[in-house]
Amino acid sequence: MIRSLSPDVIARLRDIVGARNVISEPDRLVVYESDGLTAYRVSPLAVVLPASTEEVSAVVSLLGREGVAVIPRGAGTGLSGGALPTAGGVVVGTARMNRILSIDEADRLARVQPGVINSRLTTATEPYGLYYAPDPSSQSTCTLGGNVAENSGGPHCLKYGVTSRYVTGLTVVMGDGRVVELGGAHRWAAGTPDFLGLFVGSEGCFGIATEIEVRLLPLTEGVRTILGIFETMEAAGRAVTEIIGSGLMPAAVEIVDKATIEAVEASVFAAGYPTDAGAALVIEFDGTEAGLDEEAEAAARCCRANGAREIRSASTEEERVALWKGRKKAFGAMGRIAPDLLVQDATVPRTRLPEVLARITEIGEEYDLKIANVFHAGDGNLHPNILFDRNDQDEVDRVEAASKAIMTLCVQVGGTITGEHGVGVDKRQYMTLVHNETELDMLRRVRRVFDPSGLLNPGKVVPDPDGAVA
Repeated sequence: MIRSLSPDVIARLRDIVGARNVISEPDRLVVYESDGLTAYRVSPLAVVLPASTEEVSAVVSLLGREGVAVIPRGAGTGLSGGALPTAGGVVVGTARMNRILSIDEADRLARVQPGVINSRLTTATEPYGLYYAPDPSSQSTCTLGGNVAENSGGPHCLKYGVTSRYVTGLTVVMGDGRVVELGGAHRWAAGTPDFLGLFVGSEGCFGIATEIEVRLLPLTEGVRTILGIFETMEAAGRAVTEIIGSGLMPAAVEIVDKATIEAVEASVFAAGYPTDAGAALVIEFDGTEAGLDEEAEAAARCCRANGAREIRSASTEEERVALWKGRKKAFGAMGRIAPDLLVQDATVPRTRLPEVLARITEIGEEYDLKIANVFHAGDGNLHPNILFDRNDQDEVDRVEAASKAIMTLCVQVGGTITGEHGVGVDKRQYMTLVHNETELDMLRRVRRVFDPSGLLNPGKVVPDPDGAVA
């Protein structure tokens, strides 16, 4: 494995993207040692920041000829170590590729570069009466390129689905530097393999998306948001099961637990949630005005039937933002509890939520760890946040053991190991919980079709067979 880049390679990279857009100084590389998952840290050999498809192609071609691994990186908000620099790797960041290339009002499409921030696209399309539906909790900082790599969802994916539903075309730089088009004008050709669908969610292991075409939706006519306050997480979980089981289709159903509420209310993000509550449940309906009030009231009845001690309703946009604030700012407030955070991500059947949540609490107690829960309850997508100090090796070991126990639990009840954060390096070891060796070998073979050299984001997603490079 290459441990350093020669001065000649550094010089050629600078020729491609400009001297100021190649970072090789050790003190500046610290910023790129991890993504949002700070439990793992590896310093890259260098960071290169191209500004166009042509520059990405030239950079990847050069690094490929030199046998240097390429680690794609968006905004670095990922939570599974997907942008972790592997030893001997160069980070290729897309932060400078931040232009909205076109907005097609008639066909409800937009074409963007991968460094465009998620929420900025909706801001740009609102004057056309349109918006971009996937809304990860980090949407004010995460980028469309990262969303494509992780197939990101968000609070409203219960009704509107995840990124793959909205991507209609991609320009992609392959591992050898070739530029290919996926989807777009050719997406409906009969007999054409769905390479576009295969690429979305491939976590930077198949190529780097340099242009992204996405489908837009018309702005909704009305929105109704309610907040339910519960004594326990289990009661909130039962309310979710009854809401969905009754035939209602909320746009979002989100839960935060007592530990999260306490952290938020003690921070600058205080949202007015009662700190003695066991859980808060945010429920939102949208669509045409007709029937929205009835749907919101039906959901409120489900909450009361399952022990909600208080129901708050938003009648203005300002009140809606206030009800959401405790959920939207949850991750930002976690730093008050501990210096490091491991955000787990698993999905379970909604009907198993109460027992799974109770067991996660027990796991935290067994390993003497603080676990704060924030999650998309409507589709059973759990985010247990394990809080710790990475300078305490004993605590780090307990975090790893607790993570494995949580993943195993979720699989045992009929769930899976990821809902929207990807596998990355963090959950790679858990792939054997949901795939047998034949399936894993098939995944490795598909990966080699896109990246025969194995230099694109190595060490991610698929575990190695007997120690060999996947």
